[in-house]
Amino acid sequence: MRDATRQAVVWESLQAVIAGRSALDILDAGGGTGGFAVPLARLGHAVTVVDPTPDSLAALERRAAEAGVTVTGLQGDAGDLADLLPPASADLVLCHSVLEYVDDPSAALASVHTVVRPGGVVSVLAANPVATAIHRALAGNFAEARDVLDTGTWGEKDPTPRRFTGEALAALLGKAGFTVGEVQGARIFTDLVPSRFAEDDPDGLIELERAAAAHPVLRDIATRLHLLAHR
Repeated sequence: MRDATRQAVVWESLQAVIAGRSALDILDAGGGTGGFAVPLARLGHAVTVVDPTPDSLAALERRAAEAGVTVTGLQGDAGDLADLLPPASADLVLCHSVLEYVDDPSAALASVHTVVRPGGVVSVLAANPVATAIHRALAGNFAEARDVLDTGTWGEKDPTPRRFTGEALAALLGKAGFTVGEVQGARIFTDLVPSRFAEDDPDGLIELERAAAAHPVLRDIATRLHLLAHR
């Protein structure tokens, strides 16, 4: 249930993109085990996942089989998309939790731009340094909180190499040739409230997340920032 709550705002944005449209060509760059890909395939869309990890692709295949759908899995990085797929072959590209880890975020988005059809959409979800600073401070790690605000990472043991503000994400997408929509926050309260409260009233928490997602102050403290952009 906690995972569904965390993903609710992003799912609603994606549903608005695909509403009334059948059999879209969807690419999930870095889609891992198919958390988004398999449900999209169940809606009748043709979904391809590109991921660098063979174990994730194997888990994706099992998950798709259990759901009774077909999802194409290709091994590669986001920067390899132009080599793996034909140009202008996707109506929707998901680039979720990818830009934090690729060697060159600008090159990855340029590769995404190559495979998106004119009029197509890219969904970008990325970690936010402000939220991480809050979480590190609440854990008593004040120096790490300061560092992540300055550099986007809190030290050598940080598993996330970089994080992005909404302004930085919008600039990257604009540089890659996309028209950027509104920044939304995802997991604003979900990662802060105790689990027992989230489990007692998951619908209420989702409603709160929905209301806060576009709030000009609250969205900037979200664990993840979400943008939709058009080619």
